[in-house]
Amino acid sequence: MDETQFLVIAAVVLGAAILVLAIGVVITLRVQQRSVHQAARRAVEEERSRSALQFDLRPKGGRKPRPAAGEEPNAPRQQPRKPRAAAKAKGRQPEVDTAELRERETAVLRQESTLSGERDQLAAERTRLDQLAHDLAHRATTLAASEEAHREQLSRLAGTTPAQARAELRAQVEREERLHSAQLAREIEAEARQTGESRAREIIVGAIQRLAADQTAESVIVTVPLPGDEMKGRIIGREGRNIRAFEQVTGVNVMIDDTPESVLLSCFDPVRRETARLTLTELVADGRIHPARIEEVHARSQRRIEELCQRAAEDALLEMGITDLDPGLIPYIGALKYRTSYGQNVLGHLVECGHIAAMMAAELGLDVAVCRRAAFLHDIGKALTHEAEGSHAAVGADLARRHGEHPDIVHAIAAHHNEIEPKTVEAVLVQAADAISGSRPGARRESLEIYVKRLQRLEEIARSHAGVDKVFAMQAGREVRVMVAPDQVSDAESQAIAREIAKEVEGELTYPGSIKVTVVRESRAVALAR
Repeated sequence: MDETQFLVIAAVVLGAAILVLAIGVVITLRVQQRSVHQAARRAVEEERSRSALQFDLRPKGGRKPRPAAGEEPNAPRQQPRKPRAAAKAKGRQPEVDTAELRERETAVLRQESTLSGERDQLAAERTRLDQLAHDLAHRATTLAASEEAHREQLSRLAGTTPAQARAELRAQVEREERLHSAQLAREIEAEARQTGESRAREIIVGAIQRLAADQTAESVIVTVPLPGDEMKGRIIGREGRNIRAFEQVTGVNVMIDDTPESVLLSCFDPVRRETARLTLTELVADGRIHPARIEEVHARSQRRIEELCQRAAEDALLEMGITDLDPGLIPYIGALKYRTSYGQNVLGHLVECGHIAAMMAAELGLDVAVCRRAAFLHDIGKALTHEAEGSHAAVGADLARRHGEHPDIVHAIAAHHNEIEPKTVEAVLVQAADAISGSRPGARRESLEIYVKRLQRLEEIARSHAGVDKVFAMQAGREVRVMVAPDQVSDAESQAIAREIAKEVEGELTYPGSIKVTVVRESRAVALAR
């Protein structure tokens, strides 16, 4: 509260107190005046009553008094003599009482005049106090309006509100502290890099050796044939420009070694890996390899992969004999063509479960079509588990419910991992078919599934930060490449993001060796000459 507001409030309180005091004085004077008037009236009435009584006791009009008992009517009545002084006093008594009454009336009138003057004075004082209070209230209103106008003018000149200004100041302080901490971390890392570079090289080599297992390499690496070894140089490009652009666009690691007429593409995501393979195959066949061409061919390969997924879903539905499936579910089923669970292809697993459930339903005398349909759709949630929260069973049940599937099929999908208690025979049969398909010899590889989940979690951790555009887990999980938006993240903030991602990975994941976090901030300027 500033000084002006304090003075205004004090003046209002003082005026109110003076007004209350003046009203109290007026009320007291009025009560006293009423009491004096009543006393004067009572005195006047008593004097008048006494005078009237005295005059009534004297004989009127020469009327003779009645004779007393034993007297003759015509006998002369002897009246006692009264002293002259008493007679004179009796004759002067009314005059004395009237003079005293007049004096009292004069005193009362004088007191009334005095009270009337005091009342007028108090009324004038009250009017003055009311005017003062009105002036103070007007000043307070004017000051409040002036202060509000001043704030609005400041906000208009600054182009922001007080709340926004406080938020911007808080954000600015936080940004400065983050930049300061990033700078400090960079200095510490530079100092540590001078003495620990050799040790870091040993750790990275050890991690590569431990993770380069044959089973993993066969699952996450695809070979692309080349017409000749000179094509490797064109894939690399001048100073590595083409290969960097290819890896940045596709999110796939390109390994070019001494193997003649071939390159290797490595990625844990089968959809991304297949898209990169089609892209590189078309680029090699066309012969024109540069960053703009890579982006164009990659977009076309993505559309082709979508067509292949659509065709795979239609083939699987035809094999299962399902013709009334909602069209909205077909893209999710097609996406499972490139999904694996513990090394087992998910779409193939669904087809296998459908056949097993149909055979067991026929043996048990159950509805074959319902059991086959429920077993075929039980893992459909794996197509969008990374997009929706919850387990793939709950997500798949919700997806089937939204696309009009029967409640029994929805329940079988939700209960196939005992997340809810199965209440129908079809749900128990789906559990049995899933267990049979997954436990057969050579169906799954648990180590591969753990490896894939770790890579997916790496990308999720990096993608959770503000300003991140794309994230790719590469080099079999030994490197995470993070593409940030250049208009949202500065160079110093890129270093801070890399540090934060590394700390989260250290706290959440278990992995051999070390993981390199690379944050890439790239600005492009494109102009068209016509």
